[in-house]
Amino acid sequence: MIEPVEPLPTSWEFDLTSLPDGEDLVGVGGDLRAGTLLAAYRSGVFPMGLGDHGSRPIGWWSPDPRGVLLPGGVHASRSLRRSLRHFEIRVDTAFREVVAACADPSRDGRWITEEIADAYGEMHALGWAHSIETWLDGELVGGLYGICVGGLFAGESMFHRVKDASKAAVVAMAGYVFADGDPRRIVDVQWATDHLRSLGVVTIPRADYLGRLSVAVGLAPPTFDAQAPSR
Repeated sequence: MIEPVEPLPTSWEFDLTSLPDGEDLVGVGGDLRAGTLLAAYRSGVFPMGLGDHGSRPIGWWSPDPRGVLLPGGVHASRSLRRSLRHFEIRVDTAFREVVAACADPSRDGRWITEEIADAYGEMHALGWAHSIETWLDGELVGGLYGICVGGLFAGESMFHRVKDASKAAVVAMAGYVFADGDPRRIVDVQWATDHLRSLGVVTIPRADYLGRLSVAVGLAPPTFDAQAPSR
């Protein structure tokens, strides 16, 4: 893994101090330059377009409550643990392919545009964005991608082509992020879905998330080795 490269600073500010409780949308507009994205994640904000299928204008979001995975909170069912034994986990070997699969136009609720894919591709080139990939018999069958800033991993999207492939990626990602046992680390999943809740995702108030975030981003980043961490 390369050491993350700090991009040029953004001219935009992300101020959540006057955002009402329960309001998820922080603002509209701006750009997707690497400096802007990094500042957003450090502020507890992420982009998602407001137009059809995620097209412009860009919306900047900070959900209240926030879906998170916390250290010790990951849950893998007995059937999922059996499935995990059959998958191979790789990191950052097929970042663009993972993003493209997450952006598949046949998916319901798709929101990843070409502009978004290019922006996160740049973040990957700079060392901030990572893909956790699930492989089976030499074929990419699932995975996720997200942004890692210190002790924060902010998951953006995931996909699967065989049963449990995306869940396996989530479990592996959490294994990397929480490997050192530091309780100050956190995984952000934005909004909690039933699918994510089954893996141990919980919701916390935005104020709680922002407090945890301010500590987490100052920690050393996890090590994403080629070999998946033990479960």
